[in-house]
Amino acid sequence: MEKKTAHMSAAEIREQRLKVLYRILPIVSLLLLVALWLLASSGVNSNFPTPQAVWDRTVRLFTNPVKKLTLVGHALVSLRRIGLALVFDWTAGIAFGVLLGWCPRARAFFGPLFNAFRAVPPLAWIPLITLWFGAGEFPKVLIVIFGSLASIVVNTQAGLSSVDKMYLDVGTVFNATPRQRLFKIAIPSSLDAIFAGVRTSTSAAWMVVLAAEMLGADAGVGFLISRGMDSIDMPLVLTGMIAIGIVGAMLAIITQIAERLICPWTRKRK
Repeated sequence: MEKKTAHMSAAEIREQRLKVLYRILPIVSLLLLVALWLLASSGVNSNFPTPQAVWDRTVRLFTNPVKKLTLVGHALVSLRRIGLALVFDWTAGIAFGVLLGWCPRARAFFGPLFNAFRAVPPLAWIPLITLWFGAGEFPKVLIVIFGSLASIVVNTQAGLSSVDKMYLDVGTVFNATPRQRLFKIAIPSSLDAIFAGVRTSTSAAWMVVLAAEMLGADAGVGFLISRGMDSIDMPLVLTGMIAIGIVGAMLAIITQIAERLICPWTRKRK
């Protein structure tokens, strides 16, 4: 190590040390979180469950399922709901965002209505959706759509609106049709913004579906937390919360990998 650093400049040595530090800091943060958890659960009159109690409750979820579903089964139910919602978001939402960003007339007509729609919190739709469609699967998926659609539309619109005019002028010089300028220049130039919307809509969908399940469901990770709260089963609540964090992190990693595969230039920029 000393021989390696002997031929490095001070700036390179500092950069190397920063890389090592950035690898250590996530581990330190996790250890700090565990230490705080142990501290919170070590009090004499503390009702906060210990890590061992949460682990035992998690294991028991696989041997004694809740509503005939293990923890993985409940997570898959939640993922199925957001999957159906995101299919709609990533098709209709991107198309609508392209329309708003590319067509000034459509933006002038639909813009105020869309801004009013996205200003309403997604949970505020629950009473109306429940009244119209009952308490089945479709209302839950619809609530997720309402909660995650705005982010993909806004990012797509922003990406189309901020395309460099020089690129479009070059297309005009080469006699490109409006359709060619849209699909060959504008949309490819906006992929960074569109994928930012994909990531945001995915995280928003995950949060909204959990809230919807806590208000009324018989399966899902949100249902597990609500079940633990009603039965004063705090280890079950913590198990659901940890599952939420793990699945959310996995979704973020998957969307980042998809972005790097489709937009490899973002990897070089980072």
